[in-house]
Amino acid sequence: MSTLNVGEQSIQVGGIAPNILALRAQDWGKVKFDIEFSLQHGTTYNSYLILGEQNILVDLPVTAGEDSPRYFQELLTVLERQLNLTEPQLPRLDYLILTHVEPEALASLDRLLELYPQLKILCSKMGAKFLRDLAPPEQSLPLEIVEGGDTLTLGQTVLQFLMAPNARWLDAMFVYLPVRKILFTGKVISTHFCSYSLLDDDLDLIREDIHHYFNSLLAPHARQLITALKRIEPLEIKIYAPGHGPLFRYHRRELLNLYRRWSEEQLELTEQVVLIYASAYGSTTTLAQAIARGLTKAGVAVEMLDVEQTDALTIQPALERSAGFIIGSPTISGHAPTPIQTALGVILATAKKSQPCGVFGSFGWSGEALDLIEGKLLDAGFTLGFPTIRVKFKPTDSTLQLCKEAGTDFAHAVRKARQPRPERVRATPAEQALGRLVGGLYLATARKGEVTGAMVASWVSQATFNPPGFSVAVAKDRAMESLLHRGDSLILNVVEEGKLLHRHFLQPFAPGADRFAGVSTRDGLNGAPVLTEAMAYIEAQVESRMDCHDHWLVYCVAQAGQIFQHAGRTAVHHRKSGTHY
Repeated sequence: MSTLNVGEQSIQVGGIAPNILALRAQDWGKVKFDIEFSLQHGTTYNSYLILGEQNILVDLPVTAGEDSPRYFQELLTVLERQLNLTEPQLPRLDYLILTHVEPEALASLDRLLELYPQLKILCSKMGAKFLRDLAPPEQSLPLEIVEGGDTLTLGQTVLQFLMAPNARWLDAMFVYLPVRKILFTGKVISTHFCSYSLLDDDLDLIREDIHHYFNSLLAPHARQLITALKRIEPLEIKIYAPGHGPLFRYHRRELLNLYRRWSEEQLELTEQVVLIYASAYGSTTTLAQAIARGLTKAGVAVEMLDVEQTDALTIQPALERSAGFIIGSPTISGHAPTPIQTALGVILATAKKSQPCGVFGSFGWSGEALDLIEGKLLDAGFTLGFPTIRVKFKPTDSTLQLCKEAGTDFAHAVRKARQPRPERVRATPAEQALGRLVGGLYLATARKGEVTGAMVASWVSQATFNPPGFSVAVAKDRAMESLLHRGDSLILNVVEEGKLLHRHFLQPFAPGADRFAGVSTRDGLNGAPVLTEAMAYIEAQVESRMDCHDHWLVYCVAQAGQIFQHAGRTAVHHRKSGTHY
């Protein structure tokens, strides 16, 4: 295995089978991918070189922003070196297979075609459409479209193609190499995790990152993911070769079982929301994904419909099986795009007034489309589940956090609209006894980039002496949950008995609201807010998390702290039942 270094980036080259190389562009510092974070573990952009009578490259390390040319130049250097080893007289690349087309791919493709003019580009039908839309009208790309079930034979190399589309990646497909039993999975089965290890040597090390990738990107598309997984069930697979992160050889069965279980859990959710949207330059899609993440973390299933790529006939049945709907649109020349106007007409004719609704979108200079949609819905008697989200230009981290919180609030509104207030049921003796477990009152605060969060915590306990550590239970639908992953920092502020500091944080906050307005704070050493009216505080770092059904149990190691009131006593929270806080 070899590595070519250029600054902080590198291309890692590793053999995964005879004449098959993994080319992994490593980015140790990447922490942001639209709505999903890499949990501070960076990522890799994986390509694969299949050498034979005809040479094949699977995927490109295409990234957004200023890093993209650097990665691609490194790939060209490594590619030329590897092809020279097998064909020193006339190094040749015959095929490029794209399991998914990125908008930034065109410049890289142009350069690749300059170097290898005989190159043919294989992709799905939708992938070819995307490439043609991206290319100038006068440019003719050497595209060859493959369908699900197609087989390509190139001498001794045989490839099979299986379609794996979803609403986020409409062109996604799997590529199977039967002779080596390798499945190239692109973005559908991937992990944002950067390390020197080519393979999944330690599943526990990356398990949380796998789950986070699923929750951030795939949970809203669980039904389509299950369909894709069923297509690969008959295949004998020894290696899953993804577009990001390590390759899966040792834990491949467990990986697929996790994907199936998480997807089935999404389909078992009793409430569903349909999220209808269109996007001009990708920003509205990013907002849609963030709202969807908020919905799924609150236990509501999501059906996403990109109306520019979906038949309008699918909107009505989606509305009929949903408890609420959310519609997102860009503004183009002062109007909503035609597919959104068509969708709005279907909504007004089909949706029930009891269904909560939401409106969101991005725009360049004005947002008339959002005003139009909101006005039509309100005039028709619908109720908004959250204030309309208007984003100028590209969304920021705080905007995306607002969208997630709006999605979570919408999930609660859906449940309130669909489910009558449950009758109070007397707690069982075991539940009453559980309620006698006493906890203190604390305020957990955190900051990640420009996003801050705070929550009242009463399920807190010291967990270890050495290192000094504690655990805190966090409900999965809490906004703070996304700020408490492994490696994140937080501060646990201790509430003093007789003080009412915690009451400020018990009030309902609108999505994106400043939870610290009117509260005295200063920054701790780790950057999180210290509440100066607290009795004491502990600065800590999250070391691990455990999935406990409706909560995460977060284990933190204490790093610093201070007592403000030495004579004070910690406020205690007494309960009569273990069925609520």
